[in-house]
Amino acid sequence: QFQLVESGGDLVQPGGSLRLSCKASGFTLDNYAIGWFRQAPGKEREGVSCIPSSGQNQWDADSVKGRFTVSRDNAKSSVYLQMNGLKPEDSAVYFCTAVLQLDGHCELRALRSASWGPGTQVTVSS
Repeated sequence: QFQLVESGGDLVQPGGSLRLSCKASGFTLDNYAIGWFRQAPGKEREGVSCIPSSGQNQWDADSVKGRFTVSRDNAKSSVYLQMNGLKPEDSAVYFCTAVLQLDGHCELRALRSASWGPGTQVTVSS
């Protein structure tokens, strides 16, 4: 069973940076594309970024393109989300999970067998 635990969320001022971590256990991370999602109060969960198992061909939503970077370290069973230039609208609970991978590209659609962790809270406010 997939188990992924997010960490690294915090309160940060606008323009600041955070690095989120997603730690895998119970399965071999190397074989899966991983996606980051976020959900703000009263809003639907939205896809943010994903990274294929190869580490190539990352995908970012337009709302975070140029500011967020997803990376992975399979040896550490971890995926990261570096967030720079944070804005108040980035405030949300951030989640990671295994997502669909096709022809070396990822899609922000959670696998049926994937589970959702508790997430990590990111708050951007002055």
